[in-house]
Amino acid sequence: MKKLTLRERVTYGFGDMGNGFMFDMGQLYLLKFFTDVAGIPAAVGGIIFLITKVFDAIVDPIVGAFIESRKIKPGSSKYKPVMMISSIVLAILSVFVFLTPNFSIVGKIIYAYISYMAWGVAYSFTNIPYGTLAATMTQDPQERTSLAAFRQLGSTIALLISTIVVIPMVEKLPNERWGYPVAIGIMALIGIASFYVTFKNCHEQVVTTSKVAATPEKITFKDIIKTVFTNRPLLVIIFMTIFSISAFNLRSAMLIYFCQYNLGNMMLLPYVGFVSIACSLLGVVAMPILSKRFGKKNTVIIGFAISIIADVINFIIPLHLVTFVILQSIGYFGLSIPNGMTWALVSDAIDYGEWKTGEKRGAITYSVFNFSRKIAQSIAGFASGIGLALIGYVPKVAQTAGSLLGIKGLLLLYPAISLLVAIVIIAGLYNLSDKKYLEIASDLRKRNS
Repeated sequence: MKKLTLRERVTYGFGDMGNGFMFDMGQLYLLKFFTDVAGIPAAVGGIIFLITKVFDAIVDPIVGAFIESRKIKPGSSKYKPVMMISSIVLAILSVFVFLTPNFSIVGKIIYAYISYMAWGVAYSFTNIPYGTLAATMTQDPQERTSLAAFRQLGSTIALLISTIVVIPMVEKLPNERWGYPVAIGIMALIGIASFYVTFKNCHEQVVTTSKVAATPEKITFKDIIKTVFTNRPLLVIIFMTIFSISAFNLRSAMLIYFCQYNLGNMMLLPYVGFVSIACSLLGVVAMPILSKRFGKKNTVIIGFAISIIADVINFIIPLHLVTFVILQSIGYFGLSIPNGMTWALVSDAIDYGEWKTGEKRGAITYSVFNFSRKIAQSIAGFASGIGLALIGYVPKVAQTAGSLLGIKGLLLLYPAISLLVAIVIIAGLYNLSDKKYLEIASDLRKRNS
């Protein structure tokens, strides 16, 4: 099995950094932009997230099938060119999402739907080939864990920088209406540069079976269904991810509200974000160590458990800035471990699918997994918007005691419950151990030789 160089591992992580500089903008700031700048009601904003992300989820397998069926010249890269070109389109659309034309409320809502749906399609064409690339670089389990760690590192750095600099940049400009698109545009340019680093330095290496290496056949809906339902590890990862990512995204969306109203100062967001998200970098360091000691599955469970305990304590005890930041940091640390490990699990699931069916459908497998992430994102966005409406949130005024408790619950209690369900799913249903995967990888090498 191919051993990757440190350069390959590090530069692969730049791709998720590029993802983060565009994707994180929507998760962190778009609902806030809808409610406080565009004037869209919170409940409507939540519904926008729900419908657009469900649309994205439906698009993902279609995009994956299209990428998988592309005809390429022998020795050419199947995934990298699509990733690089699409990242430029994604950067442009990232800015358009944060524009608020001088329309009526109905017009602004329609514009929000169209622009965010278009953004989602561009994101699929960028993220699916990037994610699939890892499965083609190596079949070594520890190397894949290493790639997942550097991917999580890149994502965390992007989230850290975005949390620290965007709001101060917005505040320095004359008004929020133009502050957001300018700040997002700068982040998007950094995102393109990050993708280019991955494009130049990472290479597709794994040789596939002759059936797959030949001129690709047309992939049908039946092929997509077969890819999913013959792959138990993939199905478990999908259901687990729906709960784990919805927890992470809702936490990210609510933090800006919590800082502004519960802590009393929105400009605390960069500082709270810096400490808590920076601590999640320790999770990236811990991930390969824990994986080697306990295996991937148990490492995921450990990370979830740490985050749940921290969030429950943080919700129960009285609010104090220092204790909140400490426990918030522990929660981010714990959750960063399974979030990073998931990418290694998906690469294993791609090989499991090839071993089970004789067909390597990497882009389809990854796109179906991405489907679960989009569903999770839709749930998080919907829950955030509807949750704010139910607790009586009113933009830019002092919140009632009930609203403050509701914001705290959305930030801490909802993620804890979701992660508990995720633990039950992976502990009870996931059956692809590291030992079993090594046997599968060995068998695949024999077939391909």
